[in-house]
Amino acid sequence: MNLRSAAAWTLAAAIFGGCASQYRAPVVERPIARQPAVKPAPSAALSPESRPETYIVNRGDTLYSIALDNGIGYRELSDWNGITDPRAIYGGQVLRLRPPEAGVQVQPASVPGPIEVRPLGADVQRSEPRPLGADVQRSEPRPIAAEGPRPSGDMLKTGPRALKLPYTADNVALLTRPGLPEMKPDTKAEPQPAVPQKPESAAEGGDSVNWGWPASGTVLAGFSEATNKGLDINGKIGDPVFASASGKVVYSGIGLRGYGKLIIIKHNQTFLSAYAHNNTLLVKEGQNVVKGQKIAEVGNTDSSQAKLHFEIRRLGKPVDPLKFLPGRPS
Repeated sequence: MNLRSAAAWTLAAAIFGGCASQYRAPVVERPIARQPAVKPAPSAALSPESRPETYIVNRGDTLYSIALDNGIGYRELSDWNGITDPRAIYGGQVLRLRPPEAGVQVQPASVPGPIEVRPLGADVQRSEPRPLGADVQRSEPRPIAAEGPRPSGDMLKTGPRALKLPYTADNVALLTRPGLPEMKPDTKAEPQPAVPQKPESAAEGGDSVNWGWPASGTVLAGFSEATNKGLDINGKIGDPVFASASGKVVYSGIGLRGYGKLIIIKHNQTFLSAYAHNNTLLVKEGQNVVKGQKIAEVGNTDSSQAKLHFEIRRLGKPVDPLKFLPGRPS
């Protein structure tokens, strides 16, 4: 082995030795901090305030359907939006679903007038120097107005003063003795009968409603969120339809497609009830009705058979009437 070969072997040994002795960082396992799952906040209880403030009209909407779907009367919806013709709405129109705040008026912004530009130094009033103390106006005390003549002693009102004493026999004798002006003892006023308060109308009451069956027929189809928004009750043309609860008629007509001759009653700020496919309507808009009152007759308008379609809507959302109606006697 010559000197060149020995040098080559030495260099190769140094390179391989260096690669084998490289430092490796220790591997440390650390636990991964996981964020706790955030639970969604419970949804707020349904209330009239939970209704959205506005609604954008879609193609095919009517003022009646928008009002029914939001649990309000169509006339209220018309008044809140200044609509005189219920048919004069269009796609993309933004409607207010809440009454405007009372007394709120938008004041026009005041526009500032033009600013007059004057040359520098024009109309500048310079104060002339004056000697100290010259033309100093001293404020003199104002003379006090002389008081008018005071009334003499016989003109001053010194009595009688009000006197209140407990109602006893001794005080009555004291107040009625000769020489004293006639005074009546302070007696307790008799309690006045309470004035009966005017009962609250059904359309302004609370959340509770005393429901009853609107017709006597059997149930043909029950409630389904996907296919049926209420109950279909069997009947013959001319059978009576009754108000399920007391309230105010907010709609009576044929303006809502698929419902035929329809009546909608508002019971309070939360609940509406709807009676569809009638043959004859017996009540008018704005009329107050009581539970059990005959409001229509069963028909088959917009229906393939004679029946009553009955809905209960809570804040505009259809709910299962069987959860509210009382059980029928077997």
